[in-house]
Amino acid sequence: MRANSTGGSGPLGSGASPGSTVSPRATPVLSISELSVIYGSPSDNVRAVDNVSLDLHPGEVVGLVGESGSGKSTLAYGACRLLRPPALITSGSVRYQGRRMEHPVDILSLRAGQLTSLRWREIAIVFQSAMNALNPVLRVRDQLVDVIHAHLRISHGEAIEKAGSLLDMVGIPRARLRSYPHELSGGMRQRVMIAMALATDPEIVIMDEPTTALDVVVQREILAQILELKEQLAFAVLFITHDLSLLLELADRIAVMYAGQLMEVGTAAEIHHEPAHPYTKRLLHSFPSLRGPRRELTGIGGSPPDLHQPPPGCPFLPRCTEGTDACSQIEVRLAHVASSSDPTHVTACPFVLPDGHVTPRSASQGGGTPRDADVKANGRRGKNGRRARKVNR
Repeated sequence: MRANSTGGSGPLGSGASPGSTVSPRATPVLSISELSVIYGSPSDNVRAVDNVSLDLHPGEVVGLVGESGSGKSTLAYGACRLLRPPALITSGSVRYQGRRMEHPVDILSLRAGQLTSLRWREIAIVFQSAMNALNPVLRVRDQLVDVIHAHLRISHGEAIEKAGSLLDMVGIPRARLRSYPHELSGGMRQRVMIAMALATDPEIVIMDEPTTALDVVVQREILAQILELKEQLAFAVLFITHDLSLLLELADRIAVMYAGQLMEVGTAAEIHHEPAHPYTKRLLHSFPSLRGPRRELTGIGGSPPDLHQPPPGCPFLPRCTEGTDACSQIEVRLAHVASSSDPTHVTACPFVLPDGHVTPRSASQGGGTPRDADVKANGRRGKNGRRARKVNR
């Protein structure tokens, strides 16, 4: 699905995914359902991903945003079964259905040989830190050819020619095929990683903070190139980042993650203009706007919770300035924001008002349950006289 418009302060400044034609009714190419991942330890387990469900449609850019340690990379790598011990997937399913597949497959149930065939041919990854992802003792040509030979049955000469065409596609001279990674700039190394990810024409490209440590000019060039290649090759993108302002310009949909759980999912326009979760609102007020009136940057006080012993109820409650007693009793699950024009705009906060406040504390006192507080919130009017934003449960 496509965001209608955005006016954020990201580096592209041209709206989310120009030319995207994703349909909300299209069959997802990747469907993550109730996935949970723990990291085992002698003392206790850390639930890094807790019952997360997320769909990615053909040709769509879905942004996954959150602070460090929120579980973004664990979710993506878990979906591809790239996690190593002590990580353990405890529940859920990951269904993949690409255009080259006759029937959908559950990635979590595939055998080792089937996984090898699927990875990179169907789902490729641009890893964090290109300098660490590239082999420092092999030339760029050898690394690209190795990927091509692993998944495509073509001759060595054809593989070298394809490697050269891949560099052409990402704007690097073919002469750089003979270079070692340390002889390239940071931006060029990142482009090599993107070329490597696209070597076998995958259906999905997972980009794990691909612009980290790059200056803003190079970042803009790479992001513009990603969008151009996506339109040209029609792959879907799961884009992982800390930078919400970037996703407002790049993504069709945005999923906000905190403490291993999804807090909110919606189009880029809905997330930008009608955020429904206090955490999303605080993220939006953590970066300056390039246009419009000046506003105070508030940031987010405190630290994410210790996932060895997560707090009861909403995990954001210890840092939330709008929380109530009822927030410690709720079951965190996504529900549709009924007043939103986007039917897929969902939030994990059941106490949402249009003026940016949550249900007053009195609504949750006197023995009332979170559900009681929700009912009261749905009939209450905000400061501007409008009826409170309703969340379907």
